[in-house]
Amino acid sequence: MQRRHFLAASALPLLAGRVLAADSALRILVGAPPGGGTDLVARAAAQELSGRLHRTITVENRPGAAGNIAAAQVAKDPDALLLCYTSHVINPSLFASLPFDPIKDFTPLSLVARSPLLLVARPDFPASTFPELQALAKKRSVSIGIAGIGSANHLASEMLRKQGGMELLSVSYKGAVPALTDAMGGQIDLVLSNVASAQTFVAARKLKVLAVSTAQRVAAYPDAAPIADVLPGFDYSSWYGLLGAAGMKPQDVEAIGAATALAVRSEAMRRHLQSEGLEPVGSTPAEFARFLQQEVERWRKVVALTGTKVA
Repeated sequence: MQRRHFLAASALPLLAGRVLAADSALRILVGAPPGGGTDLVARAAAQELSGRLHRTITVENRPGAAGNIAAAQVAKDPDALLLCYTSHVINPSLFASLPFDPIKDFTPLSLVARSPLLLVARPDFPASTFPELQALAKKRSVSIGIAGIGSANHLASEMLRKQGGMELLSVSYKGAVPALTDAMGGQIDLVLSNVASAQTFVAARKLKVLAVSTAQRVAAYPDAAPIADVLPGFDYSSWYGLLGAAGMKPQDVEAIGAATALAVRSEAMRRHLQSEGLEPVGSTPAEFARFLQQEVERWRKVVALTGTKVA
């Protein structure tokens, strides 16, 4: 590392301390229940950021409405941050109206991590690869569990059905674990799940991996080929990022964004995220802002193509 870059990086925690040390405690709101992937990322980030920002940071769970309850709270609270996930950019295309604008009412701070999706099946399912599944599902209906209408895994499942020309029967669940449990029990055939939720069951051989949702193979599952090998352009994953309310002071944006990026790159947090099947990112605020704009448009097209609606 060049000396000027090293000095700039080493000064970031000090800058963060000067700007924020005198402020009140900061809260990270999570639009999901305790114990899930979003909650896990939020608590890991809070622990690292508390030390780097020299500030008390707590995590509060506000589940419900696909993350909209927590987002609406943060949009009007300057002392709160939002650990958002993929639904934040999907919801504008699903809901007729929202009490906030997902872009204009928030300040992007950092894209924290991504999670590929695993296409898993019950152990005795007659297909073990995606080409085998596609051939089977063109002959008869195959059931696939989804973790909530309009979720990233639901929309990716719908694109799987549409692009693959398969008969997939969607079965809705309140979360990934209930869907995976039913797959293990033989009540359904498949689940397109994030790695964090599925990896324990895969390791115990209670589920088998047929394919991965990303364009590249996943290091932890080198034998699982990408769905994109058969369906060109198929590339879906979930992600987690940190947002503040609109109108944050530039020095706070710089301090929190820089501290988050450094936290994600730390050995402790990187290993923690990877152990949960997540890919650490740690982007700049500007990079995250561009990413959010692209994601809103990308998922808008997916919602339109699949005709997905919420009740």
